[in-house]
Amino acid sequence: MKTTANAQPGQRSRAATPPAPVDRGGDVYQRLRNEIVSGGFLPNERLVEADLAHRLHSGRTAIRAALVRLDQEGLVSHEPNRGARVRLVSDREALEIEEVRVILEQLIVRHAAERVTAADLRDLRRSIVRMRERLALGDPMGYSELNAEFHQRIWAIADHRTAGRLLGNLKSQGIRFQYRTILRPGRTANSLREHELIVEALASRDPDATEAAMRQHLRHVVETLKWAIDAQRHQPIWLPR
Repeated sequence: MKTTANAQPGQRSRAATPPAPVDRGGDVYQRLRNEIVSGGFLPNERLVEADLAHRLHSGRTAIRAALVRLDQEGLVSHEPNRGARVRLVSDREALEIEEVRVILEQLIVRHAAERVTAADLRDLRRSIVRMRERLALGDPMGYSELNAEFHQRIWAIADHRTAGRLLGNLKSQGIRFQYRTILRPGRTANSLREHELIVEALASRDPDATEAAMRQHLRHVVETLKWAIDAQRHQPIWLPR
C-alpha cells in the first residue's frame, strides 16, 4: 500500500489546492450599494446578476441577496419577468428628500461645531483644496464626488449616529447623479464658496453661524435641483440607451 510521506526539510511539497473564495454577502451588498449611490449605475439601468457577479468578483447567490436588501432600501426595484433596475426617483420624492436633508444637515453641523478639532479643520481645508483643483480642471463629476466626501466628513465629526444613518439612507448622492445638478452653469464655483464659508463657521465653533452657513448652502442645492428637474423635463440627459 502506497502512503504519502511528509516532506522533509529542504524538499518542496506539493501545494494544496487553495479553498474556493467565500462570498461575503455584507461586503458584496456594501460594494454594490456604493456603486449605485456614487453614480456607477444610471437611474433605470438594468442590474443583471451575471454581469454584477463578474464585476464584483462574487457568486450570484450573494448578488441576489444584495439586490433584495437594496430593494428593501428603495435603491433598486424589481419588475416581474424583467429583473432588477436602479430605482428611478420621482421629481416629487427628490425634492422631499432634499428638504429632509436640509433639516438633518443643519442638526448635524451644529453638533460638528461643538466637536470639531484642529485636525478636523485641516482635513476639511484639504478637501476644499482638492475641490478647487477639480473646479480648475473643469471636472464637475470629480468635484461632485469630493462634495459628497466633504459632507460625510462633517457627519463623522458630529458623531450623531441616528442623523448620520438617516442621511445615508436618503440617497441624496444618487439624486445628484440622476438629475445632474452639477451641470448648472456657475453652480460648481458657487458651491465651492459655500463650502469655504461652512469651514470658516466651523472654525469659529459657533453652532448658530455654522447652521446658518449650511442652511444657505442647502437652500441653493434645493434651488438647483428644481432647476435640474425643469431642465430634465425638456431634455432628459441620464437615461441609458
